[in-house]
Amino acid sequence: MKKASHISFFVLFTVGILLNSCQEKSAKVYTEADVNIIPKVAHLNITEGVFQFNENTVFVVSNEEQKQAVKLLIDKFNNAANWNLKITAKTPTSNYISLALDNSLEQEAYTINASTSHVVLKASSASGFLYAIQSLRQLLPVEIESDTLIKNIDWEIPNVQITDSPRFKWRGLMLDVSRHFFGKDYIKETIDMLALHKMNILHLHLVDDQGWRIEIKKYPKLTEIGAWRVDQEHLLWNAREDNNPDDKGTYGGFLTQEDLKEIVAYAATKGVEVVPEIEMPAHVSSAIAAYPELSCHGEQIAVPSGALWPITDIYCAGKESTFEFLENVLLEVMDIFPSKYIHIGGDEATKTNWEVCPHCKKRIKAEKLENVEELQSYFIKRIEKFINSKGKKLIGWDEILEGGLAPEATVMSWRGVKGGIEAAKHGNDAIMSPVGYCYFDYYQGTPDLEPKAAGPVTTVSKVYQFEPIVGELFQEEEKHILGGQANVWAEHIPTEEHSQYMIFPRLTALSETLWSPKESRNWNDFSVRLKSIMNRFEYLDVNYAKSAYIINSKVKTDIQSKSVAITLQNEFPDSDIRYVLNDADLNSEAIPFTKPIVVNRTTAIKASLFEADKPINHVFKETITFHEGVASKVDYLTNYHERYQGSHAFNLVNTLRGSKDFRDGRWQAWLNKDAKVVVDLGEEKNISKVIIGSMVNQKNSVYYPTEIKVLLSHDNENFTEVGKIKKPFKVDDEPELKDFSIDFKAQKARYIKVEAKIDKSDIEVKEAWIFMDEILID
Repeated sequence: MKKASHISFFVLFTVGILLNSCQEKSAKVYTEADVNIIPKVAHLNITEGVFQFNENTVFVVSNEEQKQAVKLLIDKFNNAANWNLKITAKTPTSNYISLALDNSLEQEAYTINASTSHVVLKASSASGFLYAIQSLRQLLPVEIESDTLIKNIDWEIPNVQITDSPRFKWRGLMLDVSRHFFGKDYIKETIDMLALHKMNILHLHLVDDQGWRIEIKKYPKLTEIGAWRVDQEHLLWNAREDNNPDDKGTYGGFLTQEDLKEIVAYAATKGVEVVPEIEMPAHVSSAIAAYPELSCHGEQIAVPSGALWPITDIYCAGKESTFEFLENVLLEVMDIFPSKYIHIGGDEATKTNWEVCPHCKKRIKAEKLENVEELQSYFIKRIEKFINSKGKKLIGWDEILEGGLAPEATVMSWRGVKGGIEAAKHGNDAIMSPVGYCYFDYYQGTPDLEPKAAGPVTTVSKVYQFEPIVGELFQEEEKHILGGQANVWAEHIPTEEHSQYMIFPRLTALSETLWSPKESRNWNDFSVRLKSIMNRFEYLDVNYAKSAYIINSKVKTDIQSKSVAITLQNEFPDSDIRYVLNDADLNSEAIPFTKPIVVNRTTAIKASLFEADKPINHVFKETITFHEGVASKVDYLTNYHERYQGSHAFNLVNTLRGSKDFRDGRWQAWLNKDAKVVVDLGEEKNISKVIIGSMVNQKNSVYYPTEIKVLLSHDNENFTEVGKIKKPFKVDDEPELKDFSIDFKAQKARYIKVEAKIDKSDIEVKEAWIFMDEILID
């Protein structure tokens, strides 16, 4: 007995130590800063203590929808913890997650109440429970996303009370599968990521000139012919040649009706509505290649392999057979997609064929229409009437406003927000998708460091600034703004990996602008949570862009001291950026950036983001080149355009060089006129070289000068030409930067005149821009 009592004491003592150590291990005190949910919840309260998951934790549900919601976390724990957590209908005394119906909550709203013994999730709908589970998922350590066993981790969440609901009902992403075809599995992966971000709309762009991607059984040629194009993938999108209609297409693909029904059903389990887009009357070369009689001219055309502009091969609005075809197509589309919305495009129709087509002329006369713009309105209104008759609603890009808006149409405003405002004032619903914030086919960072993309740079932080409701709307009109949407056009996106890279993490930023209360949005706060979700992306094997980490610079010239102050930054406010000058090595001895770097002579700067005293990510390199003209007075004989003013009067002599992003604020530009400036050095100096920095971006009507002259003067009245460059015009599909150097015999001068012009006789365009970033004088 005595021995036994000693053993009992030892066991009790050991258990006491273990229990005490467990309590100490769980003693972390959580604060709001530890909650990294994106999008940010509306209301959050943290109390003392944690709820600890273990292999005996159970989920209490009362129906199949709730069971489907909790399956996400059960699968996560199965992979990361090797637990097979159970589902039950009976509530135990503790250690459970309960899903309870609360009809007082709005459609997508939910609450979470976590205590040490149990967690209660409440919602009034399946989507509400799904969102609650997503928030619970993000309360857990990021390792919950692992598909392999994670050891030595506490699967706990803080005791919290969360009340949350979305600000907007339309939180969407458009995926273009026409320009480049992406398959069913990738679309499902995208749906998973939409669900993580509480986004509820996947808009599938299934039809465009370069490919018809949906099986229509009544018209098999749409996929037999229209889904395939001649493979020119080795060429840049804008450099591809016209195809011969007799050449067989080998690049492409399509989704069968069964594929699409599977996608729709899968999306429904994730709270995502799939909205199909069937373009009309333009962006339909793929359909006309299959059925030429749908056009005004009826001639055989090929599915184009790349850029197409203007888009003149469009559906004939005068033939009854066109509307018969479209109604039959839409009937099959409606059978696949239960969404109440059908997107019909309606954008970028060049109506030159309509103007001469006898069928269209007859239609205009019969319907008492004024012109082809009103004919397009007739076309859209007729299609809307058919769609409405089937219990559906029509969405179109903002061009559907032209000629008169269909009565119940929803406008998707992409050319800024003006179209959405006009629609709302008219009493129609609108979805804001302005190109400057929501086009995710644009670059995310410095173009030189990014994969090929379209347009200018749209950073994560710029997306976070997106606001769907603008100040000029009255309260009643604001109700017509359903929300917002990102668009991922795929002209320059050939692979699924590239597509995913363009979407994330910009969609993460957009999700918060569409879900969270406007007053709660704060970039500094969001950027901390963004890093956390990026860690989740690592476990989820998401090919996300790290462009937000890339360092860039801001340069300010001090005219009086003729010095330059350089500020280094990326998109994260708390970044550990370190730098060295000239030939120094970028290592642990590098200088932490804490204030602007001031230089007054030619200086090379190298910088990097540091982690654990080691440089990570891309190394930033920039040389500030001082020359005789730095901070000199510039007299603009021809004024630069108001859209591209750079840093105004000293832009051409501030040492700051522009990037391929011509909207980066470092360029000055002249439209359809010569650029003529005079640099006043303040005193005579010995000059032997003038360098003019310029760029070409022909897609955006930016051209190299075809002639540049340099002239010198002592008195600013009598100038002598000392050098000239002539550069014949040539087609150049890629943006490029170039320094034009004019060398001459050394001579004294105070005034340097630079004249740059474009000979428009060689360029058949309405707009021709000259861009300059710096005039270097030596």
